[in-house]
Amino acid sequence: MNERGPSLLVVAGEASGDLHAGRLLAALRQHIPDVSAFGLGGDELVAAGLEPLASSDEIAVVGITEVLRILRRARQIFHQLLDAVDQRGTRYALLVDAPDFNLRLAKQLKRRGVTVIYYISPQVWAWRRGRVHGIRRTVDLMMVLFPFEETFYQQYGMKAAHVGHPLVEEVPVMRSAWEDCPEGETAPTPIVSLLPGSRRSEVEALLPTLLATVARVAETRPIHVRLIRAPAIPRTLLEDAFAHCAVPVEVIDSGDRFEAIAGSHLALCASGTATLEVGLLTTPMIVVYRLKRWSYWLAKLLVKLPSFSLVNLVLDCKAVPERVQAATRPPELAADVLALLADRTAIDTMREHLGALRDRLGATGASERAAEHVAAVLQGQRVATQRREGV
Repeated sequence: MNERGPSLLVVAGEASGDLHAGRLLAALRQHIPDVSAFGLGGDELVAAGLEPLASSDEIAVVGITEVLRILRRARQIFHQLLDAVDQRGTRYALLVDAPDFNLRLAKQLKRRGVTVIYYISPQVWAWRRGRVHGIRRTVDLMMVLFPFEETFYQQYGMKAAHVGHPLVEEVPVMRSAWEDCPEGETAPTPIVSLLPGSRRSEVEALLPTLLATVARVAETRPIHVRLIRAPAIPRTLLEDAFAHCAVPVEVIDSGDRFEAIAGSHLALCASGTATLEVGLLTTPMIVVYRLKRWSYWLAKLLVKLPSFSLVNLVLDCKAVPERVQAATRPPELAADVLALLADRTAIDTMREHLGALRDRLGATGASERAAEHVAAVLQGQRVATQRREGV
């Protein structure tokens, strides 16, 4: 094919990856307007000009056993992307997050002589650290969100660039619901937001538990319940769950989530990127994590970290409570919610910790910095890997 600009394969495997990749692609077009981007993504990437060969929703699941349900389709997409690379003569690839899919893809791309740029590092520093040796052989540049990740990869002889976290610029500074409560007092009718995840498998596993939890809380005190709906979650799935819930639930679509979360007194949040969004808005939260039994036990064997929530890992302290597996049962979780909503000192302490999160994540402009690195690779320039001042 005769492309006006460089041909770039872009692969993002879930909602957060699609969001960050979409921002990056939009910024990249400021440097290389005629870049021809195609691959796997969602609404954000398509809006930025991606030619989608498949939707990231098709492979977005959480949990090891849950992957089996989409394995056949994932293989089809895998080979479809490689066939497109071969047909178009593509020499560059931008792989975003989704390590189970993208690390395998990187290996095949490297065999074809494709230059591989990876954005949003696999958490090899957390589990299965031995993967870093394969990553070094297949990834030409690793662009990371956290400073400690750059140091980690560089000690293994890899080109790595800390670009900062895009959420810093995406999540605005907003007034908190707690600022409207007199000092030392609790909220008479607190607003509790539920964030059950961005993937269908997460929501199916967690939402019934969260709804049963707030129903128990409502038996003790008045509350207003909001649910933040991720773009990939159909309303029909939520409506089926609400049919068994004893309290009314206000559904907030993703585009309005920041104001809704900032206006909440507490969030029950699935572990993942959403915890950083809630934290940047300084909304107190309880982080919940629930997997199928065998997925959980296998993960427990492989993951060796003091915390599983990104907020606590970035802040390097137990800033927010974490509840996993049995601790997410409605009676236990409802007791946690009631205790926290009644303890203004604990609320203020948590919000003070969360107030430091924005500085820890780095300066604004992450998407632009990442786009500069990608543009340099596509244009054959030397890629700087030294951290910029303020990042």
